[in-house]
Parts: sequence; structure tokens; C-alpha cells
Amino acid sequence: MTTRTYANPPGGLPPQTELLSGRAVFTESYAFIPHGVMTDIVTSALPHWKGERAWILARPLSGFSETFSQMIVELSPGGFSDKPETDPGAEAVIFVTKGRLSINLKGRTHTLAPGGYAYVPPGAEWSVRNETDEIVTFHWIRKLYERVDGIAIPEAFVDSDKDHAPVAMTDTDGKWATTRFVDPVDMRHDMHVNIVTLQPGAHISFMETHVMEHGLYVLEGRGVYRLNNDWVEVEAGDFMWLRAFCPQACYAGGPEPFRYLLYKDVNRHPKLRP
Repeated sequence: MTTRTYANPPGGLPPQTELLSGRAVFTESYAFIPHGVMTDIVTSALPHWKGERAWILARPLSGFSETFSQMIVELSPGGFSDKPETDPGAEAVIFVTKGRLSINLKGRTHTLAPGGYAYVPPGAEWSVRNETDEIVTFHWIRKLYERVDGIAIPEAFVDSDKDHAPVAMTDTDGKWATTRFVDPVDMRHDMHVNIVTLQPGAHISFMETHVMEHGLYVLEGRGVYRLNNDWVEVEAGDFMWLRAFCPQACYAGGPEPFRYLLYKDVNRHPKLRP
């Protein structure tokens, strides 16, 4: 069985001997947040949470990426929230990278280990707890659900990366594959959160330029990403935030598979009104 690893923020603070220069970049078309800046000093507290801190990596910005927010939440032993979401219109994906998270969805409790995935529809009753003696870390991706007449809201479900074999992309000999937790043609879903895997030396061989916004968190390995006009070296724990139509491509540059968690907005007409 393939061993799958999942990166986590380092926390702490750099030593006083560290140089100020770093890899972080914010441009008109993308932002790059390397793992080295995910320290204690940039965490946020959230209402109705206990024993929590969060690295907020993306949030809607006018003229930039407008559809989603993404954060990495660290939950201490005994930490919990019985009211995690304050917006009844928000849907969510939870993806665990460390520890074991207890999540209650519609009165049923599930335990998510690393690689565990949960979809939470808008308006759902849910809660989370860390009932272990170790820190739990997970991604929390949120989006305002776009309702469409005649199409039902998706149901809540839990899943795991470890229960899926990545599906090879066409004409790539299995070197580029995607782990999908939702059927791409299921019109109930207006966002996908997938895992992309590139084998060592594999690449995305054209400059993707499309309407979907992206959040990309590198779970494992390293690579080089082309973002608009720049080549950016990336590795496990780094985050990329792409606005619509930002040209993009990449190749895997390390000895191990290059894997990242990918958000994109899908299956809806482009908005014509604010």
C-alpha cells in the first residue's frame, strides 16, 4: 500500500538570526504563501471555537479570487466547536492532515484520520471536537452555495483519500492523476476539492487558462509552478492562491510524488450581476 503523507504548518517563530528575505509573493493574478510564513504570529481566533487557532490562507477579495475562503485549523486536545459556521449560506469541505478529528454531521459522529474528508452542505447542523491527546490539523474550505432552481442541495458525506485510487488523466500514462471525492458531472455541487498527483518528472504540459479560481496546498513532494509570468519553486506545506484566468502549469521536481489539495468553483453560469 502506498504511504501518503500530509504537510502541516510549522508554527513557532524563526530565530532572530534568520534573514528577512523569503519566498512569499502577492501579485495581481496569484498569491504564493510558503510554509515558512505560517508561524504563530499570523494565526487567527474564530468565534464559537475553543482551543483553536487558524491560518487563514484565502478569503474573497474584490478583483482577485472572489468565491472561497481557505484556512488551516489547528485544534488542541479537548478543543471543539458546537457552532463552527456563522453563515447559513456557506458550504464546506473539511480535510484532515494530522491527528483524528471527531465531526458530528446531522446527529451522527464520524472520526476523520489524516486524509479524511467531509462535505458539509449549507445550513447543516454540525460540530467538531478533538477527543484525543494530540493536536488535530485540518483544512476548512468554505464557499457560499449557489442554488439553482430544480437542482437539489448536496447531502453531507464523509470519505477518505486512502479509500480512492487516483484516476489517470487522459494521455498521461498515469503520470498525472486526480483523486475525486465528487462526481464531476453532479450538478448539485458547485465546488470541487480534489487531490492532484504528479509522479516524479511528470508535468502539466500546457498553460491552463480558465475561469475557475484555485486554492492549491502542497501535501507532499516538490515541484516548479508556472504562475502567470513567473516560475515558482514549491514544496510540501506551501499554498498557492490563483484568480480566474491566471495562466498556470507545473512539473514535479522531486524524488517523490508531487501531491496537492485543489479547490475550484464549477458547474454554474458566470455571474452577470454583483
